[in-house]
Amino acid sequence: MRFAPVVISAFSLTTFTFPINAQAPVSSTLQAPPVAPVRPFIDDYRGIKVSDRYRYMEKLDDPAVQSWFKGQDDYTRSVLGRIPGRDRLLARIKELDQTVPQVEAIRLPGDLYLVYKQMAGENVFKLYRRSGLNGQDTLLVDPEKVKLGPAAQSKGKNTIWGFATSHDNKYLAVCIIPGGSELDGELHVFDMTIGRETGDIIPRVGAEAWEANWLPDNRSFVYGRIQQLPPGAPQSEVRQKFRAYLHVLGTDPANDKPVFGYGVVPSISVDPSQISSIQIPYGSNWALGLVNGSVTPNGAYYIAPANTVGQSNTPWRKVADMSDGVTGIVIHGDDLYARTYDGAPRYKVVRMNARKPDFRSAEVVVPAGEAVIQGIFAVQDAMYLQVLDGGIGRVFRVRYQTNAQPEPIALPFEGSAWISTDPRLPGAMLYLTSWTKAFRVYQYDPSTTQAADTKLQPAGPYDNPENIESVEVKAKSYDGTPVPLSIVYRRGIKLDGSNPAWLNGYGAYGSSSSPYFDPIDLAWFENGGGVYATCHVRGGGEYGEGWHLAGKIATKPNTWKDFIACAQYLIDNKYTTPAHLAGEGGSAGGILIGRTITERPDLLAAAIDVVGMSDTLRSETTQNGETNIPEFGSTKTEEGFKALYAMSSYDHVEDKTPYPAVLLETGMNDPRVAPWEMGKMAARLEAATSSGKPVLLRVDFAGGHGSMGGTKQQVYEKLADEMSFLLWQLGVPDFQPRQ
Repeated sequence: MRFAPVVISAFSLTTFTFPINAQAPVSSTLQAPPVAPVRPFIDDYRGIKVSDRYRYMEKLDDPAVQSWFKGQDDYTRSVLGRIPGRDRLLARIKELDQTVPQVEAIRLPGDLYLVYKQMAGENVFKLYRRSGLNGQDTLLVDPEKVKLGPAAQSKGKNTIWGFATSHDNKYLAVCIIPGGSELDGELHVFDMTIGRETGDIIPRVGAEAWEANWLPDNRSFVYGRIQQLPPGAPQSEVRQKFRAYLHVLGTDPANDKPVFGYGVVPSISVDPSQISSIQIPYGSNWALGLVNGSVTPNGAYYIAPANTVGQSNTPWRKVADMSDGVTGIVIHGDDLYARTYDGAPRYKVVRMNARKPDFRSAEVVVPAGEAVIQGIFAVQDAMYLQVLDGGIGRVFRVRYQTNAQPEPIALPFEGSAWISTDPRLPGAMLYLTSWTKAFRVYQYDPSTTQAADTKLQPAGPYDNPENIESVEVKAKSYDGTPVPLSIVYRRGIKLDGSNPAWLNGYGAYGSSSSPYFDPIDLAWFENGGGVYATCHVRGGGEYGEGWHLAGKIATKPNTWKDFIACAQYLIDNKYTTPAHLAGEGGSAGGILIGRTITERPDLLAAAIDVVGMSDTLRSETTQNGETNIPEFGSTKTEEGFKALYAMSSYDHVEDKTPYPAVLLETGMNDPRVAPWEMGKMAARLEAATSSGKPVLLRVDFAGGHGSMGGTKQQVYEKLADEMSFLLWQLGVPDFQPRQ
């Protein structure tokens, strides 16, 4: 089960003057950030020449490049640290977050729970063992006390990325990553009965496909490990030739042999760019082999008896091919239940026999409907469905019998609903939240048909704020497509265009932006923010695979054009005006926000680009580049080049253009979006903008991909910087710097 929840550098100035007007340029008496020299490099894409002014930044180990990043960050921290209200905002963020522990948990047989908890005031989540819902917690894993190898130690603070228990609940495999560096993770094994490490330590466990799956013998498990690149090999190959390995407790991991994946099974052809893994459901006699493209929802599935994994003649048999659109398979006895978008863009569920699987003749168990089937879970009493219905999360139960109809489970409130199950147990744990209600953990009991609050997550004073409310609307995009828009706003605001508004979006990989509330959000509304909105653009999964395909490769422009339409909706309906509107995107959402400000620089007063993809023509050369080709395309094809050029905000920045104020953020340990993408984008915007508004580059030298793998203090500092930057630029009086 995976859970995912940035360092301050002071720069002293003898003279530091801010403008009183948020729209005015920074005073010339404020020392400027270092200027990046222009050294054009010309790329030739089948006769089309593209100039890259800052190609040299891709050599991140160059001392001059490192010095430039350091100077940019020093300047940014100085500017942000002197915004009036920033320190007060940081204190309030801490106060809102530290009233109660943050808790998630999974249920195990024997009335045991693994509790993933961060106490108020603690910097990282720790892992505990609990007997019974009302039992005492016994500490199992404190990541800050786990000793990693020398290479990993230099990256930053340790955090838990995920964990998996043996079938008898004696052993626990834990993936720990340092400083958000997902490619430097290590897998450590603990004896749960005594709370100590066994000494089994496996390096180079990439966080993307690390997951340990224990064999029924409870002494061995399969896991994913990235390859050791030879000196001089391109970084784009680090995620290539992925394999699943078998480890036996007490043996040297260096001798672990590959059991599935690239070049392992002669009868199964695996492309070097594909990810391979093995899944062994608890209580099942079967193992599933999965081959997919990492960023693609569908995969090719194979099945074999679990007790044959690791043998030289494991009888793998194909269940479904990539073309079958299968995105997940669960097992109950000898029945395989597959979630697929084959002929059903919003998904359906089909059933096959594990002994003779044949996808083409599979029986439809749950037909496609208007709602999107997001996940399926097979447990002791029934199959449970996680469904997205018009933006609202719902849960259904389907009995194991022919022609059984999905039975809706009554939830305490509407919002988001996530499911956690154990195949050996009846019922399900439900994680619920909404735009205006804090996260709670419920347990559904099929014998009572009730979902009861487990009290695992203690109630807090800010769980149900009365001063904010939400509404769901649809904005008409440029081509007439209605785009869902979720608007959360301070109760009682006037629709006169004066409200500071913060609009965010993502739109990639078929990932949905689900309702979620964190008490920290109140800091925005308490300090002058009036609106926080989420635009559910094409490229996401709000309407299933069809919505995803409508914002992918050649159709990617729909993503930022939908975002522009949502921004225009807020303006037209007088929630805000361009002078009070900010936009944000992160990671793949960097395409969304980058192309919004380059296509419509007049639309926003400010923008935040967090670890964003911006130089998409060059992203293919990075550690994560090859795996992203199915989502964004490749410059090796004419279609791919055209699509990537269209979505490259770096290549669409124009000189002498009045761009909005922009805060760009990166982490030096980021393996997903190379730090130089944000560096090149910042340099280009600094040189091109004529608005006089700041372009700031915030660099976390001990951080990774945004907040992933970050400590609580890093998250606090990051949020305080972002909110104070926006409140400054959107004209909130208490955040206007004075001389």
